[in-house]
Amino acid sequence: MIKSTVRGLCLFILISMGIAEASHDIQIFTSDNSDGKITTKSIEEAFKQAGFTISDNRDMNLPFTKQFKTTTFDVYNLFTLYKKDIVMELAKTYPNFGLFAPMSMSIYTKKGTKKISIASLTPQAMAKIMNIPADNKQLAELGELVKKAFKAAMPNGSFETITYPVADTKESLVVSFEMELDEKDWEEEKDDFQMTVEGELKPNGFVMAGFNDINYVFKEAKFEEYDFYDVYSICKLPVIYTIAQTRPEAGAFAPCSLYMYKKKGDKMMHLAFPAVANWISSLSVDDKKGLEVLKDAKGRMQKILTEATE
Repeated sequence: MIKSTVRGLCLFILISMGIAEASHDIQIFTSDNSDGKITTKSIEEAFKQAGFTISDNRDMNLPFTKQFKTTTFDVYNLFTLYKKDIVMELAKTYPNFGLFAPMSMSIYTKKGTKKISIASLTPQAMAKIMNIPADNKQLAELGELVKKAFKAAMPNGSFETITYPVADTKESLVVSFEMELDEKDWEEEKDDFQMTVEGELKPNGFVMAGFNDINYVFKEAKFEEYDFYDVYSICKLPVIYTIAQTRPEAGAFAPCSLYMYKKKGDKMMHLAFPAVANWISSLSVDDKKGLEVLKDAKGRMQKILTEATE
């Protein structure tokens, strides 16, 4: 009877832990790194071995120190990557797949610790933001591959328990725009549009951390549904620096993916990026300074795209 009760209690705890992990938008995988053998490069290599294409693995400590004169991390990298075959399968049904192509992660070690962590969004969180079924086959497969890469990179690692809740939000999780392009001159109009947007990034404090021509990958595989599909990785240093002080896992949202595409036979160019409501909700951001930098970034990016699409 006692053994049965203990088994039942253990099962209840395990099930509860599983529900807790699944119910949060962020997952953090952490390992002891006292010997320093786990590095941002070794983590990148584990993801390459798992079949991911790496967009960037950027050391943020140098810009943190340069702009803010200090950093609270021994390691802080923003890591962007995608899985070509999964992206292509998603693209056949969900044109907004570019919200996570590439997907973002943060790799970090806090000063005074000997641990290294990787943070990313869960497949369920990506599905929520994309507004697609939570049990989507491709995202579930992606989630399993990410977990396997975590374990390969950090064999002794484990998932952390996140103590703060996902905050409720009534705001849209995605900011979207459309712009009609001329049927004959769409390439020139698209180039002009992108030059305009790129020209406004730096004056508004944004950094273009990467650019992915996803349609090039599609063409290689003879998938020709789009005239173009471009994804910008855009970062605003004060945002990630400020939020990372209390939520280093914020790199799961940074840099932000801004996609723009045009399907063959469609005059409209479609654009979208994940809203800062995701940061506020998933990271439970409630401090004044954090909210200020997030809302400032939102306002500036919306202004840039509104004016460019008018």
